[in-house]
Parts: sequence; structure tokens; C-alpha cells
Amino acid sequence: MSAELHPLAPHTLPSFIGAADGSDPLFSAITVILVLAVLGIGIGYLSLHAIPERLAHKHGNTQSQLIMVLALLALFTHNNIFWVVALILAVMKLPDFLTPINSISDSLKKMTTADTDAPPPQLDHHEEAR
Repeated sequence: MSAELHPLAPHTLPSFIGAADGSDPLFSAITVILVLAVLGIGIGYLSLHAIPERLAHKHGNTQSQLIMVLALLALFTHNNIFWVVALILAVMKLPDFLTPINSISDSLKKMTTADTDAPPPQLDHHEEAR
């Protein structure tokens, strides 16, 4: 065999053609690009699913646990309705019914403990006769 190149063969090869040692720069570059693309899409997908949770924490919603559960259900079941409901609950401000009820309950507790600590009222003699 001769070491001479054929006269019609190109003297410089393109960079994407593998060398004689078996290295393949095009395959290596595509592998790195593919791994980075999969990681980027995965991070984007997970951050998209975390939007309702971030909104719930930002606005301090009382139903934040429900929003988190709905976002997780949407992530694992791929049912978009759960994510939409979680997003709506995160954006919408529900009225607080629990605080007035707790206030009424505390006031009633104070009234009943104040009545039991006080001595019983004394009746007048006119009221005893009746």
C-alpha cells in the first residue's frame, strides 16, 4: 500500500469527520447539546408546575396546602385541569370566614369564664317572696 493520497482526494478533511483514532467530534457535540437540552426542558417544565405554589407563598394564601397538592397531582397525572385549578386558587383571594368565628368563640369563652369567677348575684328580699 502506498502512503500517497489519491490526486482527486481532498487534502484537508472537514472537522466533523472522525479521525483515524476513532474519535467523533460531531457525536460528542450532539451528545452534549442533547443532554443540556433535556435538562433545560426538564427545569422549565418543573418551574412551570411550581408557578401556583410560588404565587400561593407570595400572596400568603390560606389554602396553600391545597394548591401544592393540586400542583403535584397535575405533575404526576398530567391532567392539566389540576394545574389550572391550582393557579386559579393561587390568584383568587378567598374570604376569611375563620377569623370572625374564632373571635366570637374567644369572646364567648371570656364571657363564660368571667361569669363563673364572679360570686352569684344576691337576690333582694322582695324577689325571694315571689
